[in-house]
Amino acid sequence: MAVVIEDDPDIRDLIITVFQQSGFTVHAAVDGVSGVEQVRQHTPTVVTLDLGLPDIDGFEVTRRIRLDSDCYIIMLSARTDEAEALMGLGAGADDFITKPFRPRELRARIAAMLRRPRGPAHVPNAEEVRHEPEATAETTDSAADGALPPPSAARLEHNGLTVDPQTRLVWLNRRQVELTRTEFDLLLTLMRSGRRVRTKTDLVRHLRADHLDAQTYVSDADERAVEVHIGNLRKKLGQSGQVPAWIETVRGVGYRMSVVHAVSP
Repeated sequence: MAVVIEDDPDIRDLIITVFQQSGFTVHAAVDGVSGVEQVRQHTPTVVTLDLGLPDIDGFEVTRRIRLDSDCYIIMLSARTDEAEALMGLGAGADDFITKPFRPRELRARIAAMLRRPRGPAHVPNAEEVRHEPEATAETTDSAADGALPPPSAARLEHNGLTVDPQTRLVWLNRRQVELTRTEFDLLLTLMRSGRRVRTKTDLVRHLRADHLDAQTYVSDADERAVEVHIGNLRKKLGQSGQVPAWIETVRGVGYRMSVVHAVSP
């Protein structure tokens, strides 16, 4: 399922065609308010939205979508100002494409996103429901009060921070932390790496799910986007620059998990 939020009819039709050729059911909106409502109604996997909408701008649309949805968001803009791209990523978008764009570029970006694991916003289809165990009273109560579910061998822990790759949930001192898909993927990669430094280029390739191919091109804008996502992640963890309790910057290289002990609130 996809939602296209675009006021230009020609570009809207082009994006719809790209999605339909990729097998998506598509819903479209011509302004931000109706676009947010379409996302709430249809819980799409991917949303594309124009930055310059007639009612509210794409930054605000992204923020409103993020209140209810963990869908992939691709922001489109005719402006080439790099600061706007970083602002879009900071608002919660997963990718930023400058108009005019080639249909195959959009298809490639969508395909790269879909290679990444789906997050909690995923609504299981009938086949998945048939194979999913029924929720017990214990697990339901646990989810309701925000407590950690039963231990899992795959779960990662560091300095009061717990990451569960199977449920794609994060807790800090037993308090659940809401992350976007991109923020979760970055945190999971760093947690799995421990004290090993991950470069920005490497993290970009992990987000694209093409980290095994060292030849793929990574632009300066891609690396700066990682910086924005890491900054957002640190804010959600309550990490200040003076005390890198979880994510540490290795100047000129990249990021790794810190050994500094966090102070419980």
